[in-house]
Amino acid sequence: MPKEYQSDIIIVGGGIAGITTAIELLNFNKKVLIIDRDTQDNFGGLAKESFGGMFFVDTPQQRRSGIKDSPELAFSDWCSVANFGNEDVLPKQWAKQYVYHGTSKVYDWLKKQGISFFPVVHWVERGLFKPGNSVPRFHMVWGTGAELTKVLNNKLLNHPNAPDNLNVVYGHKVEELIADDQKIVGVSGIIEAEEQPFKATGAQIVIAAGGLGGNIKKVRDNWYSPWGKPPEVILNGAHKYALGDMHDAVARKEGVVTHLDKNWPYAAGVHHPRPKKEGHGLSLVPPKSALWLDYTGKRFGPIPLITAFDTRWTVEEICKQEKKYSWQILNMTIAHKEFAISGAESNKAIRDKSWIGFVKTILFGNKELVKDMIDNCIDFVTADNLEELVNKMNGLTGTDDVKLAHVKEGVEAYDAQIDRGPKFYNDDQLRRIAHVRKYKGDKVRTCKFQKIVDAKAGKLMAIREHILSRKTLGGIQTNLDCQVMGNNQQPMAGLFAVGEVAGFGGGGMHGLGTLEGTFLGGCVLTGRVAAYAIAGKKLIK
Repeated sequence: MPKEYQSDIIIVGGGIAGITTAIELLNFNKKVLIIDRDTQDNFGGLAKESFGGMFFVDTPQQRRSGIKDSPELAFSDWCSVANFGNEDVLPKQWAKQYVYHGTSKVYDWLKKQGISFFPVVHWVERGLFKPGNSVPRFHMVWGTGAELTKVLNNKLLNHPNAPDNLNVVYGHKVEELIADDQKIVGVSGIIEAEEQPFKATGAQIVIAAGGLGGNIKKVRDNWYSPWGKPPEVILNGAHKYALGDMHDAVARKEGVVTHLDKNWPYAAGVHHPRPKKEGHGLSLVPPKSALWLDYTGKRFGPIPLITAFDTRWTVEEICKQEKKYSWQILNMTIAHKEFAISGAESNKAIRDKSWIGFVKTILFGNKELVKDMIDNCIDFVTADNLEELVNKMNGLTGTDDVKLAHVKEGVEAYDAQIDRGPKFYNDDQLRRIAHVRKYKGDKVRTCKFQKIVDAKAGKLMAIREHILSRKTLGGIQTNLDCQVMGNNQQPMAGLFAVGEVAGFGGGGMHGLGTLEGTFLGGCVLTGRVAAYAIAGKKLIK
């Protein structure tokens, strides 16, 4: 016999979207059961490992820095990157809802929970061939996603209504939705450690199970077709249980699941030196002063690859190659100044909220992180000269793909440009470095026109970079109350979806691409909207 649970509301998934939904439902004195597949120690989902950046418009941080922003400008930027189709009615409505209400309904709400944000706003996804973020909007949680998760977990578990109204179970894999007379009334699955079936019933079911980026087979099956065949190696930067199971379960009940090919991979993935899952990868913040080369050692061009402008285009350029991975070449001076890895694990000073540690990193570089990756990550090689470096690059791949002539041509041409002096720079990478250094948030983290071959800059370094799976931009289609839409174009009674499983709203509020920082924010906003709707109220009026 299956083990049985009953509650007012069943939430499938214990990430930030599910936790936010539960907090608000407890505020409405609802009885809540959260069903999570992971262990109690990992409660909080992928947000716990994240860098903690969040997209907001017209905030105090922006105004204090003299950044003039508005929802109108931000929505124009969003639509430029999203490239919505005529059929994307709900995704576009969700995008507008996030842009116009994210600051009041997410930023302000998080501040009230005890979350603080770094005073300097980061500027990412600036746009390359079309507008991206016209101004900086990437607000870093002080303490990274680890702090965000910790604060919201504490708010949930210590909620005044939690003793009577909250139950959280772990190690439970949900497999199916239970329907009764056209209404979703529960879920069923397996308690994995005990191999015992279970079912849980409630008045409303909220799916908060994440995307499908942790299922590399599904990533391949849903690969964006204009990019050709998927890469031979795709590293896993998503949650280990972001497997797409609940997308399938909803589809089996004739719910709409859409745009699963609109994924958001990163271009600079490397193998985790201490992997916790198969193909575990880390997402580098690629050094802007490094040269980005294809698998043969040829510099990408005529437009060189450089981070912070257009992630999707960068992935697309790499995927045009016969072998869909790349290299970056740099030296120790560049590495110590610019090298970073996205995520809480690799940013100790910010994660631990240490201002002294953060200032030391800015002044002296993150030498500890650089050394760890050189010593322990298989994708890093160092050498005293280009010939030795190319030999080690080929040794790493077991091929002779990297051609010394290609590497020399790119490096020597770039270094020669720097030797001419800033007045004569005619290299697009140098022009963009000059541009990013005009903003204070980037100047302190970007070298001032550093050559690659430079006796004073230390050893040369090459980093092999794979495409890394991260976020699923499509998902379960929802209306503006987070109700799951059925194939009959009507909301499915009793069923809601929040966070990444819903494409962060509407089945894909980002369209083709994202301005970044909208993933965590989308989880919080959808969670709050769903809770209010379940309580018969409107968060956004």
